[in-house]
Amino acid sequence: MKKHTILIVILFICSLTQAQKNLKSDVLFADQTIMDIKLNYSNKNVKKNTTDSTFIETDLNFFDKDKWNTIPVSLRARGNFRRSKCYFPPIKMKIKKSQYKNTVFDGNKSLKLVLPCKTEDEKNDNILKEYIAYKIYELISPYYFKTRRVNIDFTEPKGKKSKTYFLKGFLIEDDSRLAKRFDGKVVEQFIHPMAMNGLTSVRHAFFQYLIGNTDFSVSFQHNGKLLYVKNESSPSEKKINPLPYDFDMTGWVDPSYGFGNPTLGLNSLTDRVYRGFKRDTELMNTVRKEFVDSKEEIISLVNSFKPEFDSQSEFNNMKGFMDKFFEIIEDDNNFNKSILEKARTK
Repeated sequence: MKKHTILIVILFICSLTQAQKNLKSDVLFADQTIMDIKLNYSNKNVKKNTTDSTFIETDLNFFDKDKWNTIPVSLRARGNFRRSKCYFPPIKMKIKKSQYKNTVFDGNKSLKLVLPCKTEDEKNDNILKEYIAYKIYELISPYYFKTRRVNIDFTEPKGKKSKTYFLKGFLIEDDSRLAKRFDGKVVEQFIHPMAMNGLTSVRHAFFQYLIGNTDFSVSFQHNGKLLYVKNESSPSEKKINPLPYDFDMTGWVDPSYGFGNPTLGLNSLTDRVYRGFKRDTELMNTVRKEFVDSKEEIISLVNSFKPEFDSQSEFNNMKGFMDKFFEIIEDDNNFNKSILEKARTK
């Protein structure tokens, strides 16, 4: 009896330790309220003078626990297209352990910060649309990047003067945190999609079709990652699961700087084409049913953001684009013609 009690205590302590470990790294994303932050740096400097290994130093001011807090951070520009074409490049942020300890950022030594691309009026609506796409994927797949919205008071020095922008953005957890969450590993090598987990691959392909995305490659990890994890139904096996990110060049967001995909014969971002590989028809219909069954939940999620849009036409265009997706998958003829018959074989 004593041995049994001791075993229970040991198991409890182990589970509590693991829970504390998870809580420490996930506290930033557990709270889904919008965080207010302040940043000050030169966009020109960060685009010109940072690389994968070269960063600039600045302070991150953030409002948490009813007060403003400050920690030093290192920043670099990320993303090939956005880095060269956008006024505000997306940011890779690094924080030293000694600085993030006992703050809301505890356990997150690296983060991505997504910002609007241009200074034009639609900038914040575009960010909202991209963020919503991340939240939709959370409803679709158990494997996803955690995100948290931020309101950014961004001051940019311009010689002796400065200019302040009020931007919407969001943080994305780092690949390493993602891998630890699932006790897995991020794979960085060519893997054919047919060698990946069938269920998550088809979910991923349907999602990309929903948002009208062709700017990705799961094989080459372009705008996506591959997560190697244990198979829940067979723990002795491991499966490779695709996880998408960067959704600005999609029909869902449809930014002013976007363009179609000439290689696929697409004249506009809002022209859809299914880019998933041909799979067993039963599997395709299983995922089709998942999306149809999740329709009301997805619509409810999308509608919850309507009041936050600066332009209602931007919201209506996004919602209309979503509605067309469901019109396709809910109709047998459209589903066969647009998805089953378009599935790739090579």
